[in-house]
Parts: sequence; structure tokens; C-alpha cells
Amino acid sequence: MKAADVLRMVQEKNARILDIKFMDFPGMWQHFSVPVHELSESSFEDGYGFDGSSIRGWRAIHESDMLVIPDPTTAVMDPFCDIPTLSLIGNIVDPVTRERYTRDPRNVAQKAEAYLQYTGIADTAYFGAEAEFFIFDDIRFDLDEHSSFYCLDSIEGRWNSGRDERPNLGYKPRYNEGYFPVPPSDAFQNLRSEMVRIMEECGLHIEAHHHEVATAGQMEIDIKYDTLTRTADALMLYKYICKNTALRHGKTVTFMPKPLFGDNGSGMHTHQSLWKGGKPLFAGDRYAGLSEMALHYIGGLLRHSPAIAAFAAPTTNSYKRLVPGFEAPVNLAYSRRNRSAAIRIPMYSSSPGAKRIEFRPPDPSCNPYIAYAAMLMAGLDGIENRMDPGEPLDKDIYGLSPRELKNVPSLPGSLEESLKALEKDHGFLLKNDVFTEDVVQTWIEYKFEKEIQPQRLRPTPSEFSLYFDI
Repeated sequence: MKAADVLRMVQEKNARILDIKFMDFPGMWQHFSVPVHELSESSFEDGYGFDGSSIRGWRAIHESDMLVIPDPTTAVMDPFCDIPTLSLIGNIVDPVTRERYTRDPRNVAQKAEAYLQYTGIADTAYFGAEAEFFIFDDIRFDLDEHSSFYCLDSIEGRWNSGRDERPNLGYKPRYNEGYFPVPPSDAFQNLRSEMVRIMEECGLHIEAHHHEVATAGQMEIDIKYDTLTRTADALMLYKYICKNTALRHGKTVTFMPKPLFGDNGSGMHTHQSLWKGGKPLFAGDRYAGLSEMALHYIGGLLRHSPAIAAFAAPTTNSYKRLVPGFEAPVNLAYSRRNRSAAIRIPMYSSSPGAKRIEFRPPDPSCNPYIAYAAMLMAGLDGIENRMDPGEPLDKDIYGLSPRELKNVPSLPGSLEESLKALEKDHGFLLKNDVFTEDVVQTWIEYKFEKEIQPQRLRPTPSEFSLYFDI
């Protein structure tokens, strides 16, 4: 879609408001709106000025003037606005230099795609995200100097099996047994279908939806793969639609990776493949039908996984999901069947076009533009340096002896460890300024200052349970 097509869409849809969305540094959509008469063909070159001083992770107030340039290919009518509203995703530009802002996550993703083409290895990187989430009926939390708590609830929650609901009709999925029950145990079939309908009306290609493993409304809706930046765009729209559709029904959605104790967390398994000239490059005659290039790509992902985790599993909560011994993908190995391995090779189809790798550590709290870019750069580093991924891990991880398990490296056990790994290993990200030193260091500093340090300082309810009477 070009600028003229967007203007035609405005007329056809009778749009009255233009809403411009962009990413903050940690990974949340931000927006502002203008009357549609402020949109013209020149807007796609001149952009719109705004104050970026309050955007998380961006510049200080003395250098805060920014421009956002709408991308006409992202045009969609917002399905949740009462006044007809056209939504566009924008790229951030420095108003003085007219250069792309280095801390704009979408810029990082687009530079990664440009670097791929620069290498000549491939011309297209396809990414596919399986983002899981929870639908809750109620969530309350608060914290201050002398107290903290959270409490969530769901009509599906197994803990409500004994509650007087006048009447309580049962059909609440058991802990760790929520995978694929039909309604009425799956209480959210209709709501997920409504989400899917809206997604497809907004141009997303949906392949499937279903209940996930956990009790209390854990869900998954699968988006068809696309190019790196377009997949990140789609994921942000996906999250927006999930949250706002649930809100219409008096419910709430969270993409927090581990909201429940003792049940499955929410991941975002990320499928990846490289293509050139319309031909798949990951299909071959090596292990699991992979090419030598695919194995080197895996080698790069495994080599750099501890650093990638700082972007792909970027919250302290992420590491309550990534715990050894709980079928979590923490083992830095690859396999065609072992789901505790960090990389799985799907075997559903023998078609060369379906050959891909699935990187399992990411979760949906990540900034997809930055996380996908980091994965691609790691994989390309593996190809460029012919990194050996080692032998596949096809054994039952729980059957391995301590001696065998000792030889299998694992992901960092905390966000702090991941950030330290990123500090030591980020040279592969700096090629062609895809990431800059400023982007990497700002990410590390932000996470330590805004997330890790506050968590260190604050007592938790579980600590009172453990230690109050000591």
C-alpha cells in the first residue's frame, strides 16, 4: 500500500481520526491521534512532530523533539474506536539530522533485514510467532513501602472448583491439563474466535487457535509467518486485539510469561527460516532434513543464546518460566523431538518450504522488533563463521545422568545473568550498526535500573511466609 492508497482508504472508510502508533524501547505500543484532515501525501515524508522525553528508554528532555513518519503499508481501520479511525505504525526520525532514530525498535528490525540482504546469504528471513497469553476475570495488585500483594481470578481457575457460584457448574481445567479440552471446559472458544475474526478483518493471517496447557484461561492464537518486521508489526496488532476484545467482554488479557504459580507459563516459540530468490535455504539432507546452512544458523543461535535471552526473555518474571526440570526450553541444544531443548526442528511436513527451526526460549513480554533482530544476527553470525551446533539432544532430558546433563549448557537463570551475558557478548549485534553500542548499553542500564534493582530492594509475600518467624 502506498500513500495514495491510504488517502483513498480514508475516503472509502469515512475515517475521521488518524492514530499513529510506535514502540517505546522496552516494547509497548505508544500512540497519539490527529484529525484526518492533517493527513496528506506529504505526511509520509514530513511526518508528525512530538515530544519524546517521556517515552521509556528514549532521550533526555533537552533533546526530546522527535518525528514519526507513518508507514503506509501498515494502514488498518482500528476495530475498537467509536469514531472511524485509521491506524498507522510509524518510524521515528531525528528532526535535525533526518536520520532514523537508533533507539527506535522498528529501525533495529529493518536494519537487520537490510544486513541480511547485504551479506548475500539470503534475501528474506521469515519469522513466525506462537504467542501465548492468559484471559483473567479479575486482577488486583499493589505495592508501597509497607505492603504488596497480587490476586487474580478466572472462571476457569481450578482453585474455584469449590467456590459457591450459585451454581458452580464445574468444567474447570485441571492444573497442567488445559491442552485441547472442548467446551464447556474450554470456556473461551467463542471469545478466541471473535479475536480471530477481528484479526483477520485487520489483515492478519491466522492459522489456528486453541486452549493452552494451564488452567485459568491460557490461550494461543497462531499467526502465519511473514518477514521479520512485518511479523513484529503483526504481533503488536495481535496483542492490541486480544486485550481490547477481552475488555469488551469484561475480561483482561496478560502476556506476562508467568502469572500463575505451579502451572505452565506463557512462551512465544519463534519459527525462523531463510529464503533466497523464492527458494528455501534451510531444507537439505542433514539432520532432520536440514541444510548445512540451517545447522550453522542453529550454531549461532546456540552460541549467542545467553545474550539473546536479555532481549527474548527480558523480564525478571521470564525466568520463573525458564526453570530447569519443568519441561522448560532451557537446554542449549537442538532436537527434532525434545521440547526441553532450546531449538526444535518441526517435523509436521516434509515439504522443503516448511523446513524451519523453532527457537523456544522467547516469551511474549519481549520487544519483538529487537528480539527478532537479535535472533537473526546470531543466526547469520553462525552461518558466516560456520559454527558447529554439536550433536542433537534426542534423549529424554529427564533420563540423562548428572554426568550427561553436565555437558549440556543451559540458559542463564535470571535476567541479571542474561544482561551480563549480553554485556560480554554483543559484537555480533553491532555489524553494520544494526544494533549500536548505545542501544545495547541503554537496554542493559534500563533493565538494571528500572527492573532488577527495584526487585532486589523489595521484600515479597513469599519471603514473609518463609522468614517472618525466623
